[in-house]
Amino acid sequence: MFPKKINWRETTKMEYVYGVLLLHKLGKAINEENLKKVVAAAGAEIDESKIKSLVTSLKGVDIDKELESASLAVAAGVQSAGAGTEAKKEEKEEKKEAAAEGLSALFG
Repeated sequence: MFPKKINWRETTKMEYVYGVLLLHKLGKAINEENLKKVVAAAGAEIDESKIKSLVTSLKGVDIDKELESASLAVAAGVQSAGAGTEAKKEEKEEKKEAAAEGLSALFG
C-alpha cells in the first residue's frame, strides 16, 4: 500500500547527520574518514556500517539544495498556519460586529 515511513532515529544516528552537516558547513569532504573523526570528537559511539551507509546515500546529493527546499517547506507551513490564525481573527471580528448590529436594532 503506502511505503513505510522511515524513522531516522532508528536507522541512522542523528550524530552522524549532524556531523555531515558540520562537514558540509566547513567545506570539508563528506567521507567515512572525516565523519568518523567528527563523531569521535563529539564523544559519540561509532557504527562503521551506519557511517558507510549514510555517506554512500549522500553521494551525488546537493546538500545546499536539500537544505533550501527543507527551509522552504518549513516556511510554507508556518505561513499557512499564520493564515489560519488570521482567518479566525476575522471571523471573531465579524461575529462581534454582527452582535453589535443586533443590539443596535433592539435599542435603536
